[in-house]
Amino acid sequence: MLDNITFQNPIFLWFLIIIPILLAWYIFRRNKRNAEIRIASTTVFKNFSTAFKIHARHSLFAFRLIALALILVALARPQTTSSRQESNVEGIDIVMALDISSSMKAEDFKPNRLEASKNVASDFIKERPNDRVGLVVFAGESFTQCPLTTDHQVVTDLFKDVKIGIVEDGTAIGNGLATAINRLKDSQAVSKVIILLTDGENNSGTIDPVSAAEIAAKFGIRVYTIGVGSLGTAPYPFETPFGIRYEDVEVKIDEDLLQQIAQLTDGQYFRASNNRKLEEIYAYIDKLEKSKIDITEFHKKHEEFFLYALIALLLLVAEFVLRTTYFRNLP
Repeated sequence: MLDNITFQNPIFLWFLIIIPILLAWYIFRRNKRNAEIRIASTTVFKNFSTAFKIHARHSLFAFRLIALALILVALARPQTTSSRQESNVEGIDIVMALDISSSMKAEDFKPNRLEASKNVASDFIKERPNDRVGLVVFAGESFTQCPLTTDHQVVTDLFKDVKIGIVEDGTAIGNGLATAINRLKDSQAVSKVIILLTDGENNSGTIDPVSAAEIAAKFGIRVYTIGVGSLGTAPYPFETPFGIRYEDVEVKIDEDLLQQIAQLTDGQYFRASNNRKLEEIYAYIDKLEKSKIDITEFHKKHEEFFLYALIALLLLVAEFVLRTTYFRNLP
């Protein structure tokens, strides 16, 4: 794409100031050379039209003046620049492991823990255009909802299908972490990351969470763990024959386990007690895990003086031809 015109020798543009000076000199000289004839009345001349040739003769000076201006612009060497960029992107592979156990119905987050987590995670994905993203869900067991992909719209759509109750209830943190590791172990990305979000304690599954974290460390996978839940108690909806009834239930998050998983994998543990805090955590992780983008810029200058010089030459030739033919002075 062409940028604005620049000049290699802009000092010549200052000489353009002589153009209005020459024009003023020409007008002054023409007025001074006009002869004066004293007559009683101009009535006798009213039917005479001014000859076209007399006015057209001024075009000779206009041609010369415009040619001079174009020559000065050409000497200033106008140039345009074409630019091109080459980018080399080293993306990051991210698997999001999301707890979908029944306790995620608690409404200390709005509208509840699961929906708040889905919304914030979806916004996080939209800000990672250069990365592959996958989704693993777990409760009493785990499965891959979406393998690693650069089609973020697919991941976002599959997030919408995640609901509580699609797998056996429970909190199998070890299984969820192991499934996420399995999606990343063969990745050749410059950085491999798991974001594991849960609101409870490990009480299901066949894989020990600490053992899974040690395996993640061997594969060079960094795990960020997030515990979601307010401090103390949280309102939880119970279905009854008379409709939904809310009770405050104790929030139990195994923070020691989540901190250990993060520490073993060179990650970090975060505690989210409300929607705003959860958003801040994802924003912080987004800053920590940035894709590496190398951009090389190429600039090529193009000389544009030739067109100005050519037009100036054509004007001078036209001025010479007209002066020696149509506007020739007879002796």
